[in-house]
Order: sequence, then C-alpha cells, then structure tokens
Amino acid sequence: MAWHSIQGLVLNDLVQIIALWTVYYYIFLFFKGTRGAQVLVGLVLALLILLLLTRVLSLDVLTWILQRFYVALGVALLVIFQPEIRRALAELGKQPVFSLSPERRTVIDHVVQAAELLSEHKIGALIAIEREIGTRTIQESGVKLDAKVVPELLATVFYPHTPLHDGGVIVSGNLIKAAGCVFPLSQNPDLQKTLGTRHRAAVGLTEETDAVVIAVSEETGALSVCYRGRLSQGIDGERLRRFLTALLKGRKEESAWRRMQEKLDLTPTGIAQSNQRSE
Repeated sequence: MAWHSIQGLVLNDLVQIIALWTVYYYIFLFFKGTRGAQVLVGLVLALLILLLLTRVLSLDVLTWILQRFYVALGVALLVIFQPEIRRALAELGKQPVFSLSPERRTVIDHVVQAAELLSEHKIGALIAIEREIGTRTIQESGVKLDAKVVPELLATVFYPHTPLHDGGVIVSGNLIKAAGCVFPLSQNPDLQKTLGTRHRAAVGLTEETDAVVIAVSEETGALSVCYRGRLSQGIDGERLRRFLTALLKGRKEESAWRRMQEKLDLTPTGIAQSNQRSE
C-alpha cells in the first residue's frame, strides 16, 4: 500500500515538473528574438541566483523579502512585457487559415504593385497591413478613408506635397482604413544609427502590434519590410509578395521570416547593413 502511495507521489511530481518545463519552454520560445527575451533571461537568472544564495547561506531576512517581492514582480512583468503579452493574447483567439481568399490575394498584389511603383519613382511611403491586433488608436491619428485597396490610390496618397503624404497608411482587410497616420517610433538601441524616422516608425508599430509594415525610402527608393520589430532592407517586389502571402496565409510566421533573412543575408539583429542613410 505504501509502495503504491510512493509511486503515486512520484508520478504526480513528474507530471508537474513536465508541465512546468513545457510552460517555461514555450514562454522562452515565444519571447525568443524580441527585446523582452534578454530582460526575461536576465531576470530569471538573477532570481535563481538570489534564491540559491538565500538557501545556502540561510539568509532568513532576504528570503522573507523575496517571498513578498513576488506580487510586485508580477506587476513589473506585466509592464515590461506588455507588447508581448498583448500579442500572445491576440494570438490565442487566432483562427487558423490554410488558404488565401481571392480577395485577400488581390490586396497583396495591389499593395506590392503600389510599393514597386513608389520605389521606382523614389517616393517615400509607409504601409501597414493589420493582422490580428487592432490598430484603431493609430488609425484615429490620421484621416479615415475606408477605400478599396487600389495601387494607384496608394501611390497617390504618398505623392509629395499632398496633405496625407507624410504619414502612414493602414490596410485592414480589403480596405485602406486610414492615411496620414502617426506610427510610434521605436526606441530600440540596437537599430542602426543611419535609420531615419520612417523606418523607425515601421519598427515601432511592429513592436506594439503584429502588423507587417512596408517602407519605401525617399532617398534610394529601396523597399523594406518590418515584422515583429525586425527590419529587412533591400528586398524586391517578388520577395515581398512571397513573404506577405506566407504570412497572411497562416503559415508559421517565424519560418517565413527566417527564410527571408537567409536569402537577404541579414545580420543577427535582423537588420540588413547599409552604408546609405534610410529615411
């Protein structure tokens, strides 16, 4: 009877250990490649070292303080990882999609055509394609359009000296929801110093949402695409089309992004090196 009780306890402990390690593994996997990953790793290591020291050295006062620090730590984690947590909650409700509707495919083609047209004429542009996380607050900073996604219209919005040319455009579904929008600027210290406001705005929006943002440089006409805070510069229209198709089709986003990084030979930070200043 005692042997069965011991077996039950051991099995129960094993199940709990496996469950905890599974949760920890997926948490680290989710944060991998984000700015929050470094903070999370450093925080966990610091806490483990402190807990080990308090146990080995029998530091009762420090142990008591650490035990009451957990509540404050939980609040701090919510603040530090707010963008990642918001994205995770949004992805919980995501419905898997295995094929693109003809309408969605048309939107991708029209966006790529507009980007190529703007690139050819060296007209600066910033186009965000909304996914699961809404961008209503960002849309309210611009002018509401609710117009069909048409290449000529997208290109016209960014034509120099027009009222809406200096902001970003947000595409949601098959509509251009708003133009002249103000995107949040990234404060990531790892970004190249040569990156200008336009590209920093592209990175900033993708750090706070799961949108994919296309940027066109006004100086060089170079096409860039940004996703999850990582920027790829110097792509062509066909690569952009393939990436958007894979991403919006519901395939594994990280796999699609890694394939693009390998083809573009990107640096570990996910930002292609360039000697020219990007706007």
